[in-house]
Amino acid sequence: MSAFIDIWHTIQGIVTHADWITLAIIALVAIAGGFAIQSLNSILSATVLALVGFVALVYLRAVTMGHQDFTAYAHTGWHDILGLQMMTLLAYFVFFAVLIVVVKLIRDTVFR
Repeated sequence: MSAFIDIWHTIQGIVTHADWITLAIIALVAIAGGFAIQSLNSILSATVLALVGFVALVYLRAVTMGHQDFTAYAHTGWHDILGLQMMTLLAYFVFFAVLIVVVKLIRDTVFR
């Protein structure tokens, strides 16, 4: 039970410490993932692709809006990914999976 609480607290930390642009990117990727899947059987692959899309959009944001150097930030970002804690990665995975499922269920309900 404490593992679920740890994941929940990590998800809360992700949501409460993110800025508005990052939350908008999360919403955009989750909506795209929810509209992309045909059934809930493909939620794992959709979540992995959503995480890759999220990382790519955050990187693009840092390079364009943050005026970061393209190659230096890619090198730094790669080392950040390698040093990512498993609990944080699991929390992002669960968070995106739940958001994608919610978007899919809303889409199926509205477009019936």
